[in-house]
Amino acid sequence: MKFKTTPLEKKWIWYDVGNSAFTLLVSTLLPIFFSTLTAEAGVSSSGYFSLWAIISMVATVLSAILGLMLGAVADFSGMKKKLFSLTVLAGTIGCTALGFCVHWIWFIVVFVIAKVAYQLSLVIYDSMLIDVTEPDRSDEVSSRGYAWGYIGSCAPFILTIGIYLLYYFGLITLLPCMIMCCVIIAAWWLSWSVPVWKSYGQKFYLPHGSQPVKDCFKNLGKTFKDVAADKKVLFFLLAFFFYIDGVYTIIDLATSYGESLGLDSMWLLIALLVTQIVAFPAALILGKLTHKVNPVIIIAVCICAYFGITVFAAFMYYQWQFWILAVCVGLFQGTIQSLSRSYFTKIIPPEKSGEYFSLYDILGKGASILGTAIAAVVIIATGNQHIAVGVLSAMFPIGLALFLISAKLQKKSEDVPREATSEE
Repeated sequence: MKFKTTPLEKKWIWYDVGNSAFTLLVSTLLPIFFSTLTAEAGVSSSGYFSLWAIISMVATVLSAILGLMLGAVADFSGMKKKLFSLTVLAGTIGCTALGFCVHWIWFIVVFVIAKVAYQLSLVIYDSMLIDVTEPDRSDEVSSRGYAWGYIGSCAPFILTIGIYLLYYFGLITLLPCMIMCCVIIAAWWLSWSVPVWKSYGQKFYLPHGSQPVKDCFKNLGKTFKDVAADKKVLFFLLAFFFYIDGVYTIIDLATSYGESLGLDSMWLLIALLVTQIVAFPAALILGKLTHKVNPVIIIAVCICAYFGITVFAAFMYYQWQFWILAVCVGLFQGTIQSLSRSYFTKIIPPEKSGEYFSLYDILGKGASILGTAIAAVVIIATGNQHIAVGVLSAMFPIGLALFLISAKLQKKSEDVPREATSEE
């Protein structure tokens, strides 16, 4: 039977189309712009790479701290839509402002603001999945979100590549190139957020108390206790922390890593465009496969694949190797993210999705903090980018082991009602 998305599910998916353009900008053109600005200021290539890793880490730390509070507030009636609007507006304004930052220090400041707002919008957006679909549809809806996000973001990306080509061949200077690229991405991001903003309604929520701020922190404290008591959720979050480390770090540092190795920036951009194109059918196919294959198995396969990808990246020296890396990442990137998101919706209480997803995103951001911090420290200590990337591969076996424990506990909890029924 053909899977047909509802109008609300489609509008929720469309926001993935919008925000993915910013993700692509962050992982492709922004590191190149920043590399140019720092080079003009006399910063070395290895210094640039470690600096970009540190900036990404700072943005992630702020996102984690603010996301925890935002997620707790979002669970109250009517708050998700308001917070979604605020974070999207802040992110798109910051993205636009980035184009006008000609000094590398101002670029850092505005980038951190835009990246934090973007990450906070995802905390709210991910928690909306519970409200827009049913548990048995969440795997495929989540997969379609990532799939259409990857292919949809190609349209503005191709346009910005065209603009970058003008700069690459000396037909325009850096400033108009940056302005046009950032404005295009911001406009795309904002426009695709409007449909879900107009149609979304919060179905699961906590009632407002007389002291909302106090209630927020009280509920948050209870959530920490609930997670500690619910081993299947606890082990999944720990697993997610480890295995998503390499995924997010590769996304954040792929272009800057290639730049630091002296690979041609234009071919890096085209290779990452290939990643987006490959990711579209891969996410759709593997999303549909969840109807026949347990999503736990698919997630486990993706974790193993990423281990191999990271090991391969540690030995990368040439442009053709980056192309292989780009294709392999495209095959598994969307699936591991989408199925992790939908799997989490199935093991948490729906009325507290905001708080739980703030923890989910914090653990994801925390992994990114750890990954980028490790990369920066290892590079500073050894001066070798390959060793830094190779160290990250150790996170995947740990994540896989913890994930399989979580899945086993989840299966036991699902079997309990059936056993009780048969005894009766």
